[in-house]
Order: sequence, then structure tokens, then C-alpha cells
Amino acid sequence: MEIPAINLKAIVLAHWLLTIWACSITWLPTSYVLGNVSALAVGVWAIAQRDSIDAVLMFLIGLAVTILTDIVHFGLYYAEVRSHYERNLGLFRFCGGMAILSLLLKPVSCIFVYQMYRERGGEYNVNFGFPRITRNRDAYQSIDHQDQSGSSASSYNQAEGGKPGPSSY
Repeated sequence: MEIPAINLKAIVLAHWLLTIWACSITWLPTSYVLGNVSALAVGVWAIAQRDSIDAVLMFLIGLAVTILTDIVHFGLYYAEVRSHYERNLGLFRFCGGMAILSLLLKPVSCIFVYQMYRERGGEYNVNFGFPRITRNRDAYQSIDHQDQSGSSASSYNQAEGGKPGPSSY
């Protein structure tokens, strides 16, 4: 099953609109606003540079991080703040609903952004520049089997008589 292509502009616009509606009243902390707006700013960067793999990858990472931070923010602030908005309970429910809808759409958006990352030339394995240890030893030559074609010339550059010859640098 192939995932349909969705425009990156539509993803950024939908999350921007949901973030604005979620922040219509100040029940969420400033870190919620800054985290989501920062991820959306990176999304705008990914829209502006159509060939950049890094911009799409950073937007994908930003969306994934805001999924976790949104869950933490809702867990910490939703029940506590709800009692303060008894007069504007409808507005509070609307803002909370938009924040939760944004959270529910983020994993779906991550799937579409990952597809765009692959279309722009990204790899399945994301390399962050850390060295890694692999078990692939195909590039190594075994010392058990020496090449017989060069047996007349010693591989250690020794002259006749077993004494080392001049070093060639």
C-alpha cells in the first residue's frame, strides 16, 4: 500500500492553525507555544528549501519531539487549569480539543514528512555522525591467505640474506 503524497505546506498550515487555536487562552505554558512554533518554523524552512534533506529531517525530529512534550504538558496542566476556567468552560474545551487534535495528527504528519524525506533522497538509516561498530568484515583481507603472485618480492621489503632493505616512504 502506497502512502498518498500530501503537500508539506498543508501539514505546516494545519498544525499552525491548530496551535493558534490551542493557545487562544493561556492555559498552556510558554514552552508549549515555543516548542510548537519552533517546529513549525523548521517546517517553513523545509518548504523554502525544496531540495534540502536536512530541513525535512529536522522538521520530522521537531514533530517527534513535540509529540512527547505535548503529552507532558497536557498531563501536567490540563486537570489543574480546568478548574480556573469555569466561566469560559466552552472556550477552554475548544482550546483543549484543538491541542489534543494537533497531538493526534502529529504521528500521521510524521509519516507523511518521513515519506517526503525519502523522496528527497534521505536514507532509511539516519546517521547522526556517531561512529558505529559493524560486523561486516568483507573489506578486510585475511592474513591466512597470502597472494602467491608476489612471492618473489618480499612484502616486507627485505633484501637477500634476511636483512632489511632500504625503506621506501
